[in-house]
Amino acid sequence: MSMTRRAFVSSLLSVSANGVLAQQSGVASHVVKPQPVVAPSGRPFSRFVDVAKEAGLILPVVSGGVDHKEYIIEAIGSGCAFFDYDNDGWMDIFVLSGTRLDGPPVGATNRLYHNNRDGTFTDVTDKAGLRDIGWAYGVCVGDYNNDGHEDLFCTYYGQNRLYRNNGDGTFTDATKAAGLLNATARFGTGCSFLDYNLDGYLDLFVSNYVKFDFKTVPKPSQNPTCNFHGVPVNCGPRGLTPGTHSLYRNNGDGTFTDVSKEAGISGFKDSYGLTVVSADFDNDGWPDIYVACDSTPSLLFLNNHDGTFREEGMSRGLAISGDGNEQAGMGIGVGDYDLDGSLDVLKTHFENDANGLFHNDGKANFDDVTMRARLAVETKYVCWGAGIEDLDNDGYPDLFIVGGSVYPEVEKTLPQFPDKGPRIVFRNLGNGMFEELQELAGPGISARHSSRGCAFGDFDNDGDLDILIMNQNEVPSLLRNDVLQKNHWVKVKLVGTKSNRSAIGARVVVRYGMKTQVKEVLSQSSYLSANDPRLHFGLGAEIFAEIAVRWPSGLHESFKAVPVDRLVTIKEGQGIVANAGWARTAT
Repeated sequence: MSMTRRAFVSSLLSVSANGVLAQQSGVASHVVKPQPVVAPSGRPFSRFVDVAKEAGLILPVVSGGVDHKEYIIEAIGSGCAFFDYDNDGWMDIFVLSGTRLDGPPVGATNRLYHNNRDGTFTDVTDKAGLRDIGWAYGVCVGDYNNDGHEDLFCTYYGQNRLYRNNGDGTFTDATKAAGLLNATARFGTGCSFLDYNLDGYLDLFVSNYVKFDFKTVPKPSQNPTCNFHGVPVNCGPRGLTPGTHSLYRNNGDGTFTDVSKEAGISGFKDSYGLTVVSADFDNDGWPDIYVACDSTPSLLFLNNHDGTFREEGMSRGLAISGDGNEQAGMGIGVGDYDLDGSLDVLKTHFENDANGLFHNDGKANFDDVTMRARLAVETKYVCWGAGIEDLDNDGYPDLFIVGGSVYPEVEKTLPQFPDKGPRIVFRNLGNGMFEELQELAGPGISARHSSRGCAFGDFDNDGDLDILIMNQNEVPSLLRNDVLQKNHWVKVKLVGTKSNRSAIGARVVVRYGMKTQVKEVLSQSSYLSANDPRLHFGLGAEIFAEIAVRWPSGLHESFKAVPVDRLVTIKEGQGIVANAGWARTAT
């Protein structure tokens, strides 16, 4: 299989070099025949209810035109984040926003919502100094200056932004001071903080989608190849020049240096980069970088331990589908779905294609198990945000995906291609296979929206994972998880000392009964989004867990017979410490 992938990518890059891809338009059209649906298991599952209105998330997220998209810049949408900006132990919410071609409507801005600890949120955007209008796309979270307060990096078409958390409820735009201003406008999408050289400071990787200029990109009907089943649509990504990606080294003094060339990143110029995840995929203790790429082979940069990376997505099985075809890579979920102690990957794709599940052998060799896992029962929707998360606390991570069309105008002519669709939940059956759930998982799942980013976190501190979702030109969704079973759980919050303060890149292995599950602290995943950094493990019926931590510094710590149904805060080198600000809601 690896030789087939290498042969395929060689021919693909040759075609690209000869200019053939540049003459094409649209999205990769890998087609999978849907698998038949099998009889449901009938097991109970969590119910998800959208409580956004009651929680105070009542303002829409602006994202280009509502019923028509002239340009791809309007279509790909943005991410969102759960993060605790004020260190009170409760997850706050950050939602990115776009604008419109004819100017921003009233209320268009990124928004920060403070968690009131009673199931509601207060919009504190202006107070925090985070009001900003433009084409915003991705967000990643990390404490880049190690001052104990989580900072934000946001990608844009135009100029990206680094927001330094001042620790008093406000943020300062530190982009220029940090040396992160672009010389020219770029189409930033994915980003991740990571400590690639293990010096204790968070570096930054940024992916770029396409080179975009309103003056040169044709509108629908201006280019006959920009159509979807005969309906004129926005052009791209094919037909547009791919962006190039950047790695910035943290100098330890609040500034960054562009080391893309020295690190071996800037030479990859043939990919339409979207979501970025940094994690240790080959289990060698050093962070790697995976970039989901739209309509081109996705990129896996493995860390050489000397400040450089080598790209091996093709030979490792993560660049294209198992049958040797490029796909419209959008979002990335990372987790240990089969409990073998290695990080697997879920990657979302375009309609008529299955979302791909890739099994990791522990050494970053991946096998496409999409068909074996029975994910191809669902191929109807364009899919974006995703996660490998235990949604019912039974000890087996499930799969969650959101979707929505990039061509809203097509539905009027071709109703079989709707703009909005339901959320997708795959329950983990514990045998390497999944079953799709709809009504059983509650009204928040069956509700139809055109969504992009989603983030996973426990906003009400009740011991399960809730889900924040960005909906295009609608209010966000906040899906409260109502777990029906009496399953147990444990959360792990890590605080670095010698390692970076956010503990990004730290690995946690939890053993419960005869099961083992691994997670890492990530800066970005899903689709251009950031999850609750407190790692959540469902434990099923087990009432004790063993927790092992591998810190980026190389320190290993382990804790036996940890009681369940609680947050465990571990400080590097000091063991389990008090939970700062943590409190649970009444049950």
